[in-house]
Amino acid sequence: MGPALLFCPADRPERYGKAAERADAVILDLEDAVAPDAKRDARGHVASSRLDPARTIVRIGALGTADADADLAALAATEYTTVMVPKAEDPMALRALADRGYAVIGLCETAAGVVAAAELAAVPGVVALMWGAEDLVASMGGTSSRDARGQYRAVVQHARATVHLAAAARGVASIDAVHLDIADEAGLAEEASDAAALGFAATACIHPSQVAVVRRAHAPGTDQLAWAERVLAAAKGERGVFSFDGVMVDEPVLRHARAILRRVVPR
Repeated sequence: MGPALLFCPADRPERYGKAAERADAVILDLEDAVAPDAKRDARGHVASSRLDPARTIVRIGALGTADADADLAALAATEYTTVMVPKAEDPMALRALADRGYAVIGLCETAAGVVAAAELAAVPGVVALMWGAEDLVASMGGTSSRDARGQYRAVVQHARATVHLAAAARGVASIDAVHLDIADEAGLAEEASDAAALGFAATACIHPSQVAVVRRAHAPGTDQLAWAERVLAAAKGERGVFSFDGVMVDEPVLRHARAILRRVVPR
């Protein structure tokens, strides 16, 4: 998965192919990106599309709603098997979906969903968790996820960390939230770099221009890559803890180096 996942409104089929070409995976969005009166046609567009199932995710409506039922009925006519569940809160609901053969991405974007993140990540068939800031703040009666400096407020940062820790504890991937300010490439780069450093598998994008920024941010820099290769090469001649460039190196440091190398994606 990842590092750049691109949302595409499901009622814009002319964009499907371009989104799939530009990103590492495309998220066909049947939920918030589609107006209520356009959902029926959007489902038809998804059902008739022929994207690579291995790189296609479909965001359905919230489970327990008529929209979700209709979305899943449309998916039955496709080869798409990875679904993103918005406002995920109920582990049993995700389990029922996984039992139908779907790989499930739980989107923790409400206060209840964030609190339940560990339980959601533990459900067999859940392959990833993602978090969302705006719905989360709305679920708490708030009005803004960011402060005057453009930084996430403390409770939002806590939610991000909670979802990421829950996913990591269960060995499933975690996906960082979208950056809504499309023109703010510097802010997106900073957040995506932080996500990569913390071990997020991917960052979600809402515009094609964000894909390249996210890919650069998740990829290791030249100096970082050179350090990882050198320290791992040095470790082959050592037993236990050793000193490298004046810094103590033990197994956690070597694991950091291996993680850097895993972030190199051939293109």
